[in-house]
Amino acid sequence: MRDRLPTKLNLTRRNIDINDTLCPFCTEKEEDAGHLFFSCHRIRQIWWESLSWINMVGPFSQHPRQNFMQHSFCNTHLGIKSQRWVIWWVVLTWSIWNHRNRIVFSNDSPNTSKILDDAIFFCWSWLWNLEKGFDNPFHQWSSHIREGFCN
Repeated sequence: MRDRLPTKLNLTRRNIDINDTLCPFCTEKEEDAGHLFFSCHRIRQIWWESLSWINMVGPFSQHPRQNFMQHSFCNTHLGIKSQRWVIWWVVLTWSIWNHRNRIVFSNDSPNTSKILDDAIFFCWSWLWNLEKGFDNPFHQWSSHIREGFCN
């Protein structure tokens, strides 16, 4: 949110010599937080898929703080469980960052399906531990993910 992650572009701004400043997912644009988390065409498809779970369409911000605010203030009158949607935002961005680090530091290959699967599992884990009365088995919750975010 404060643009302090050690993205490749931030490291070069801090005078750290980086051989490759391109996004590890698309290798087409420089890696800054906005591109890495929201505008990279490989990552954007994950966001669009998750937005379809709550029947949300339209543009979303590519600036991390503004994007978070869009997710934080979802209209509960539309039947969206806001707290769960905020948790989703956190676990998805965290999963993207972790996968990015595995690509950069361990030579893994980009795999958006793995990012989505990890985020769904982490979201369920957080809900299991944070929400009183949440007792849905993972396979049931993940198979009916739309219902997990909407009333």
